[in-house]
Amino acid sequence: MKKLVVLGAGYGGMRILQRLLPNDLPNDVEITLIDRLPYHCLKTEYYALAAGTAADHHLRVQFPEDSRLNIKYETISEIHLNDKTVELSNGEFVPYDQLIIGLGCEDKYHGVPGAKEHTYGIQTMEATRRTYEALNNIRPQGVVSIVGAGLSGVELASELRESRPDLTIKLFDRGEIILSMFPRRLSTYVQNWFIDHGVEVINKSNITKVEEGALYNHDERVDTDAVIWTAGIQPVEVVRNLDVEKDKQGRVVLTPQHFLPTDENVFVVGDCASLPHAPSAQLAEGQAEQIVTILKKQWNNEPLPEELPRIKLKGVLGSLGKKHGFGLMGERTLLGRVPRVLKSGVLWMYKHHSGS
Repeated sequence: MKKLVVLGAGYGGMRILQRLLPNDLPNDVEITLIDRLPYHCLKTEYYALAAGTAADHHLRVQFPEDSRLNIKYETISEIHLNDKTVELSNGEFVPYDQLIIGLGCEDKYHGVPGAKEHTYGIQTMEATRRTYEALNNIRPQGVVSIVGAGLSGVELASELRESRPDLTIKLFDRGEIILSMFPRRLSTYVQNWFIDHGVEVINKSNITKVEEGALYNHDERVDTDAVIWTAGIQPVEVVRNLDVEKDKQGRVVLTPQHFLPTDENVFVVGDCASLPHAPSAQLAEGQAEQIVTILKKQWNNEPLPEELPRIKLKGVLGSLGKKHGFGLMGERTLLGRVPRVLKSGVLWMYKHHSGS
């Protein structure tokens, strides 16, 4: 039997499993999935779990059930490309014939002293649970500081405003206006929403240090009960330690077929892959679809295409609490209730399609 090993059940890994099982996996191939948790997590909704507006079990999707799918609930210590094995934290070595690396990302602290030790995050389910506990236990009328005003920071700040109206919420952004990568009309709408709802946005910020009970913006102390870090991501340490070509962000450089230039049996999907677009669930799923196409051709000994179609992204949707939102669909900017309803619909469709 050929051994296909999938590392991580994120959006990319999950889509690959869904496409291969039950009908498109050859009889001579078996799959081993390695993940810490016994379910796929809806990472795009971690902000709601952290803010206390979504229950943990609502963010879970069960894995496919198939006799050819073997699941190991373990942490990965190292990938040995030369030996074609994956080393687990329990000392076990898992051999593979083909490998799909979909291990995702973790917070990047940009060398800010104390940031790793004194902040909370929402990059993993475990970290998000800790963040929820910390936010839930903050004293009445306490202060929460969110560092980073990209999509994650914006959604967390708005959701937290609804779940804890007593809190003072400070949102620190390096740019002149939040969500600066989007059209100015959208950024202005979101910034004004925060003003109207009493969230303090600190633009042109530069966090220079974090310590227990405080952070420093341009070296000026800001007292706070908790600091949530949403100011950048990087591939997980296991991927950073791989001796392969990477881009400036530390993501693995791949061929157009999504495998290593030095090994056509090792694929990388999702946040760890160097791709033309910024990492997203949508991008990981699009990439996964193409990886399945390549796997099938390899299994059938068919020639591989020199190029694959460009992955088309449908757009971006973000929430501002439960009633408002924003979106960008092609060149069209969406503001208000419509994008929020659309986002809820997309989430429902994903869970329904995945059999949750």
